[in-house]
Order: sequence, then structure tokens, then C-alpha cells
Amino acid sequence: MQLTWYEAVLWFTRLGEIGILWPVATALALWMLAVGRSWRLALAWLVPLAIAAFITSMSKLMFIGWGVGVASLDFTGFSGHAMFSAAIYPVLAFSLASGRQPHYDRTLVLPVLAGYVLAALIAWSRILVNAHSWSEVIAGFVLGAAASACTLWLVGHLPQRPAKLRWAMLGVAGWLVLMPSFAAPTRTHTMVTELAVELAGRTAPFLRHNLHATPNAPSAPGVADSTAEAN
Repeated sequence: MQLTWYEAVLWFTRLGEIGILWPVATALALWMLAVGRSWRLALAWLVPLAIAAFITSMSKLMFIGWGVGVASLDFTGFSGHAMFSAAIYPVLAFSLASGRQPHYDRTLVLPVLAGYVLAALIAWSRILVNAHSWSEVIAGFVLGAAASACTLWLVGHLPQRPAKLRWAMLGVAGWLVLMPSFAAPTRTHTMVTELAVELAGRTAPFLRHNLHATPNAPSAPGVADSTAEAN
């Protein structure tokens, strides 16, 4: 069956979904742990990613629960798809292209750049499916890119060790190709919404239209917001 253009975009945008990328992030951590033979390399990956994920989650909680956003920029929080894509794909490209040494050099520039280009396309797909505004996508991409750039910089300043798990990382790449078609939709946004409403003591979440309406006006229960897509 031939996919329509929009169906193809819906498939492609799932490459930034947290439920699909968390296993990749875990595999990268295990790869770095095995390659570096200590926690230093793995922490160089996990700490920047965790900070970026925390900032993204907090921005969503603050808007959904308390309506904290920027109306002039149509900003309701960092795009999770854009953030995770920019944080993970460049590091995945690095792991696949690094060969025998987990050390950044000139030969890795093009693969890592390709990772950022893929992340940028995934971020753009969030606009095409009406999940986010430009400000949210750009903010998410910049935050994720900062996390991956930090990891790559730290990796380049750690001792080199022989890498033997390249084939395992190729298996991770295969996972990414298959999962958008078979993985169940991630419920992260629903969980964040429920948590934000509970913490804020509200009966309904703030939605995008509230940002451009009367401040602090609650949304009607059960009202869906097409721009409040997961991540």
C-alpha cells in the first residue's frame, strides 16, 4: 500500500518519539560504558541528556499546569521530538562512524552533521503535522543540539579505548527503521498532562488557545488541542 505524503510525514515524525529513542539512548550509554571501561564516558552522555530532558519536561509542566508560556512567540514548551532528535541522532552517528576509537576527529564531522540534519528534518516535521509552533521546535532543537555538542566535546577529551560494539549500534539503527511502523504510540504527553493537572490542582489542563485568550482562564474538560501533541 502506497503512503500518502502526510502519512509519510506521520511515520517520519515518530523518529523523534521518546518511546522509540529512549532505548537508543540506553544503548548508547551501554556502548560508551563498554568502550570507555568506566562511567566517565557514559556520564558524558547521560548528564547532558538528562538536563535537556528535565528542562523540556519542566517547560511542559509549567504550561499545562500553570499556563506559563509566551503568547507573542506562541510558545508553550520545548518540543520533545526536536530536543531528543538533536540530542541523540548526532551521538548515534558518532558511535556508528567512530570505528576503533571513541574519540572525535575530522573524519566524524560529516556523519555527525548528518545526524543534526536528520534531527532538523524531524523537528520540521513537527510543524508539518501541526504539533508545535516554530518557536517550540527551534527551542527544542537548540536545547538538544547543545546537549549532544556537550557530549561530543567531552568525549573528545577522554582517553581513547578500542571500540568493539559497532555492530550492536548498527542493530540500534535497524530498530529505528522498524519502530515507527510497529511501536505503539507513546503516552508521555498524557502522563505529563495528568501530572501537571494534579500538581496544579486543576480540573483541566491549559491548552494553546488559552495562551492567546484571557490569562489563567481554564480550558473546558475534554477539549483537545491539536497543537498539544505528545512531545
